[in-house]
Amino acid sequence: MKRLFLSILFVLFFTSTLVHAQEKILVDALEKARVEGFSGVVLVAQEGKILYEEAIGMRSFEDHVALKTKDIFEMASVSKQFTAMMIMMCQEKGLLNYDDPVGKYLDIPYRGITIRQLLTHTSGLPDYQAVMDEHWDKSKVAGNPDILEYLNKYQPPMLFEPGEKYQYSNTGYVFLASIVEKATGKDFVELMREWIFKPLNMKSTDIRSPEEKAKVKNFVAGHIKDENGSYVNANNFHSSDYTVWLGNRKGPGRVSSTAEDLLLWDQALYGDKLVSKETLELAFTPAKLNDGTRSYYGFGWVLEPKSPLGKMVMHTGDNPGYKTIIVRYIEENKTIIILNNNYHPDMMRLVEAATLSLGKW
Repeated sequence: MKRLFLSILFVLFFTSTLVHAQEKILVDALEKARVEGFSGVVLVAQEGKILYEEAIGMRSFEDHVALKTKDIFEMASVSKQFTAMMIMMCQEKGLLNYDDPVGKYLDIPYRGITIRQLLTHTSGLPDYQAVMDEHWDKSKVAGNPDILEYLNKYQPPMLFEPGEKYQYSNTGYVFLASIVEKATGKDFVELMREWIFKPLNMKSTDIRSPEEKAKVKNFVAGHIKDENGSYVNANNFHSSDYTVWLGNRKGPGRVSSTAEDLLLWDQALYGDKLVSKETLELAFTPAKLNDGTRSYYGFGWVLEPKSPLGKMVMHTGDNPGYKTIIVRYIEENKTIIILNNNYHPDMMRLVEAATLSLGKW
């Protein structure tokens, strides 16, 4: 009995030492990032259990408010996976099909594009933001109907034939949100709350207007360095103006959330609470181009079939002052979520350190 007890103590000591050694890889990387001014939240999890979570930096640099792990960040293009899910849910409800022509739902001057090509960024659509930047009255706030109107009015040419190649398209995801509204007859924002955020208990997650954000005490400001090298609110810069005058757009961005809410979302994608496992597998399958070659973007996810930890799906987000990323090693149910609010170059180095830690956990 004494020998068994000592053996158990040895195993526990060895396991604890190993875990601390694995954690140290990430802790060291975070300390280096802290010294170099990184501000954000880092979460690492396995099978939904948080292995490591820390907030470093400031929610507001001007007001000297420290960042907390439960603070709310803009997700930027990480939002696209939620838009894609809305389309998948519509498909399973029989409201649309992936290979339907977009013209079945929207009045647009572009032909031959399918919903599937919008999802996989293979549509060839022009950039809506360039058209709006040139022609829109920026004293007003534009939404999807305005974007569709201006694309019809000015008709910038297609970039390539649908299905010819992959090229990231925010326009495509504006169209997807509008298709959801046409197919359901309901507001996209309200429907996302009803279909995704509330069922998954994502209490801190929403698509918020500027006025709604201002009322959320723990909403994190994005920051950019000024001419003196000090971090100030990104809204003070001209480069951030589009987030205001395009503030009612739906589909390509605007979801705001916390790291822990994103983990709830991540774990829901291992079950069938939202859509079937067959539908999810299709979302994580490379797109096929016209010439038969593959494009490694699924439905709202960048795909990497052979990462060090098996099949990986991920997405980044980029807004003035913000960088976000969710990395999912779906064969091992391991997750990395990093939310950054001072547009710091250390983010990918932290992803690498977190991946190394997970590989040893």
